[in-house]
Amino acid sequence: MENQFTLPRHLGVILDGNRRWAKANNLPALEGHKKGFEAVKSIVQAVKEKGIKTLTLFCFSTENWNRSKEEVDYLMDIFKKSLSDYFLEFGKENVRIKIIGQKNRFSKDIKSRMEEVESQTQNNTQMTLNLALSYGGRAEIVDAIKKIVKSGIDPDKITEETVKENLWTSDVDLIIRTGGEQRLSGFLLWQAAYSEFLFVKKYWPEFSQSDLDAALDDYASRQRRFGK
Repeated sequence: MENQFTLPRHLGVILDGNRRWAKANNLPALEGHKKGFEAVKSIVQAVKEKGIKTLTLFCFSTENWNRSKEEVDYLMDIFKKSLSDYFLEFGKENVRIKIIGQKNRFSKDIKSRMEEVESQTQNNTQMTLNLALSYGGRAEIVDAIKKIVKSGIDPDKITEETVKENLWTSDVDLIIRTGGEQRLSGFLLWQAAYSEFLFVKKYWPEFSQSDLDAALDDYASRQRRFGK
């Protein structure tokens, strides 16, 4: 079956290489995260303008909590400011913002800002922007299992559709990973069953709109058979 869509309905991006970009440019590691957020703003806007319905950005994994306190604190500060400023303002452009991940692990003030941006954008319809924060694909599947168990459903009636309905987001058509690594690192494990993959050598702060265009052109040229 040939690809019926010239654009992915759901695009996932693993934002990798901020610290290595900083090191390559003789800058402190934290500067890489700052530059990486600038790339986020550019790419989110470009994806919206192209008409892609869902964008999921893998920003902070469950394992990232193990980094140095200085780095984690810096990232928390970026999240806190961007949720109140950039993402809340972006929501005024008819974009729904969702936070997927273990929200309970964040401080009370960050959780409050997460709730605010989700609440104020929940009725927006042009695009859904998922921010994967304290996210892990295995943690997502465990969470789905817990919801299913609590629902009291007969185990014999559990289907793939039952699981999908309890996940944090939908199946993903194209996954782009920057930074040169060629693995998922736990990103959207269930949803990626029939995803197309593109691994880019550039570090995330270097990833530009022209790189996005090239990735989408590559996707449009592929054949998606879904096992048929």
